[in-house]
Amino acid sequence: MSSVLLKNIGTIVSGDISAPILEGNAIFADDGKIKKVGNESELNIAEADVTIDCAGTTVTPGLFDSHCHVVLGDYTPRQKQTGFLESEVHGGVTTFISAGEVHLAGRPKDPAGTKALAIVAAKSFASFRPGGGKVVGGAVILEKGLTQTDFEEMARAGVRTVGEIGLGSVKNPADAAPMVQWAKDCGMTVMMHTGGTSIPGSSTVTAEMVIQTAPDIVSHINGGPTAVALDEVERLVTETDFALEMVHCGNPKIMVQAADLCLEHNALGRIIIGNDAPSGTGVIPLGVLRVIAHLSSLSAIKPEEALCMATGNTARIHKLPRGIIAEGREADLVIMDAPMGSVGEDTLAAIAAGDVPAVSMVLVDGEIVVAKSRNTPPPVRKPEVF
Repeated sequence: MSSVLLKNIGTIVSGDISAPILEGNAIFADDGKIKKVGNESELNIAEADVTIDCAGTTVTPGLFDSHCHVVLGDYTPRQKQTGFLESEVHGGVTTFISAGEVHLAGRPKDPAGTKALAIVAAKSFASFRPGGGKVVGGAVILEKGLTQTDFEEMARAGVRTVGEIGLGSVKNPADAAPMVQWAKDCGMTVMMHTGGTSIPGSSTVTAEMVIQTAPDIVSHINGGPTAVALDEVERLVTETDFALEMVHCGNPKIMVQAADLCLEHNALGRIIIGNDAPSGTGVIPLGVLRVIAHLSSLSAIKPEEALCMATGNTARIHKLPRGIIAEGREADLVIMDAPMGSVGEDTLAAIAAGDVPAVSMVLVDGEIVVAKSRNTPPPVRKPEVF
């Protein structure tokens, strides 16, 4: 891998919600990892294989889609579209978290088939990067009959995630709780559907059911697509320490109300952002950016905080070595600016105004994978590569 220097940066968003803005105007990466962050004059970089002049724009960590229903390859049978993952990369998303390969035609529901699907999806996406993006695939759907030994085998084979509980035959807390503990003992991150039914075979999930099951993540607290009532959202905010996922394919009113509750109860570090697509709502390449803009323009959440929710917060919950601009982290980075015509003079001001920012360039492991976004509006200022 080559070395890359990003210089003349106007704003560096760290991804760390406790300190969202970093001082400095340069980032140096080598061998796929961030090596130095700060002022260019102090980095002592003799030379880099690639230099990117960011023209005073904003650099953020690569965005995460915390809720993506992948299957295998860059194809969704739910909407019969190809290239949907690559298209999200053009919206700044560099990491996708599978919430379960539930849309596979003829998806097996017996323990052996369920386990096999999770393993093959995890191994497939470990070797396949659509558009350069990294997919954490193979989220096992809980089905009756799975054993502790099955979870141990899946973990050894690379399965990192339990897909949203409620999509399989295991629906009630009494059945789910033992499996959740087995998964956690194996180091897996556990997601749980919340709200009304989303697909045939799924079920309505209440706050009480989530609390009794004790997952790591309250999937789509604002509904997928139908939300629980606001008093149930308040219980999940105030009575648990679970991560609270807000998605594009959900209820926009509850999302804003949930954001206000998180502000009131100092829970911003628990919010993560996803699409919950492909779904009946469709495929939304800019969905993560749109949620960031919605939260920043319709609540008191700051733009840099919302960007951290889509980067460092998700990375922490899923125990991934990226999502933060810091030494030693994987060099997944996005260069963005205000879109042409926005009332905002830079990325953060545009987001605060409700505009989707313009993605100028996307890097994964320090390599440019998008030199010009085909999905966002063009930026006011464009980076140059030397």
